[in-house]
Amino acid sequence: MSSVADIERAEAAGQAAGEPVLSIDDLKTYFFTRDGVVRAVDGVTFSLRAGETLGVVGESGCGKSTLARAVVQLLPRNAGNVTFLGRNLLPSDREAIRKSRQDLQIVFQDPLASLDPRMTLGASIAEPLLAFEPLLNREQREERVKAIMQQVWLDPDLINRYPHELSGGQNQRVGVARALILKPKLVVCDEAVSALDVSIQAQILKLLADLQRDFHTSFLFISHDLAVVREISHNVLVLYLGRAVEYGPAEVILRDPRHPYTKALLAAAPTPDPDVARNQPRVRLVGDLPSPLDTRASLRFLKSRIVNDPNATQYRPQWIEVAPGHFVAEHDPPEAAAA
Repeated sequence: MSSVADIERAEAAGQAAGEPVLSIDDLKTYFFTRDGVVRAVDGVTFSLRAGETLGVVGESGCGKSTLARAVVQLLPRNAGNVTFLGRNLLPSDREAIRKSRQDLQIVFQDPLASLDPRMTLGASIAEPLLAFEPLLNREQREERVKAIMQQVWLDPDLINRYPHELSGGQNQRVGVARALILKPKLVVCDEAVSALDVSIQAQILKLLADLQRDFHTSFLFISHDLAVVREISHNVLVLYLGRAVEYGPAEVILRDPRHPYTKALLAAAPTPDPDVARNQPRVRLVGDLPSPLDTRASLRFLKSRIVNDPNATQYRPQWIEVAPGHFVAEHDPPEAAAA
């Protein structure tokens, strides 16, 4: 029987060889309502290697946050596999999921909703230490907490303050500190900088980049801000109504998008330079905004396949590799998809 040390050495060797830290295979998370089924995440597949950042983008309601919570096992999944550090995290294996928390952390979108108003900032940040490093004494925990507070540009003198005494941006940095204090191998950032001022956003992004360089941490970075995604991500995954429509290197997708939805998403992003904005081509998707309850909504870019086809909901667009590492979901020509 292999010892814990043997398993840890094998995991380290696998990561050094380039094996994925996280692998998601055909992940599905549905919500059942009185009006029908919402396929919030509908068969998403991707992998993330050590030291990489995957940016997940898409409009509101496309399934970004649901994907984040399903990855860290905060939401149940209806199908698919989540493999973390070579271990398949089964929903029924609560002990394995609990142990994975040490290396799998999340920064939530709403800092106030994710912090206990009755706990001081220091107590909130130290909570992971109590769970996974119980042998630390009070002084050692406080030293670790103050050190991480300084790393996220929080005054250590705030250690005994409460969330309502801080600004939204400061509370978000508390959430970042709490997630990073254990130096996890993967951090899921669900709109982690959306509540911050632009100057603080730049600081936090630099902090995440520094931590990634120092500790080889991977990030699953969910954001609606394409400028932020461009700054921090190595690869980008574009979601539309729970399905992935494009994946590839960040600089390639943001410079040369191939899917009609990705083109429309990029065209809708505001451009600070008015001269560039005036000359920027407009991409419009004509028609009503589809309902997530519509079983054919996710196929709107394959109109030739769904017209008068009763089995259209069973069809899944195939992935096409248009360039090395750049994949696009099958779709009709852009002019046909926008018609």
